[in-house]
Amino acid sequence: MSGLLCNREILLGVSGGVAAYKAADLCSRLVQSGAKVTVIMTESAHQFIGATTFEALTGRPVHSHAFKPQEHFQGEHIGLARRACLVVIAPATAQTIARLAHGMADDLLSTTVLVTTAPVIVAPAMNCDMWAKPAVQRNVAQLVSDGYHLVGPEEGWLSCGQIGAGRMADPGPILHTMQRLLTGEVGT
Repeated sequence: MSGLLCNREILLGVSGGVAAYKAADLCSRLVQSGAKVTVIMTESAHQFIGATTFEALTGRPVHSHAFKPQEHFQGEHIGLARRACLVVIAPATAQTIARLAHGMADDLLSTTVLVTTAPVIVAPAMNCDMWAKPAVQRNVAQLVSDGYHLVGPEEGWLSCGQIGAGRMADPGPILHTMQRLLTGEVGT
């Protein structure tokens, strides 16, 4: 696996949810595999995990603002989208999934995903009642129809104290999907 990721540009989108801690684990595993990882955090992600965590893991700045370029002065969304060979959104909240399903471009993550031509993996994480809502299921179905690659969610204990579907997939299945995409086992 590490050979597949070595020197590959991976864009990790982190949206706001308790599962953001799993994104740090995923990020660490990617870096240890030799990947070059850039992180985009949504505004709500900052409520759950600090940018410093991802900056320390990646050695790169964390991006959050569409109109404050740090690396790409033609537009952060364009530069980041062009650089990535794979995009992973983990955790993907109901709000982020809705933005993507409806083609919204109202934050840096959704705007960048609209620009990218790289495969996009989405790892949902939310309360089980929220996951079961018809609106969320319609949005997920739209993403799959649009060619996004869904990983999870898993069933188990949720931070709200309930047990059910909604846990973000552990890094292993996400990394496996990345491997399959990079080797061409999954249609892009």
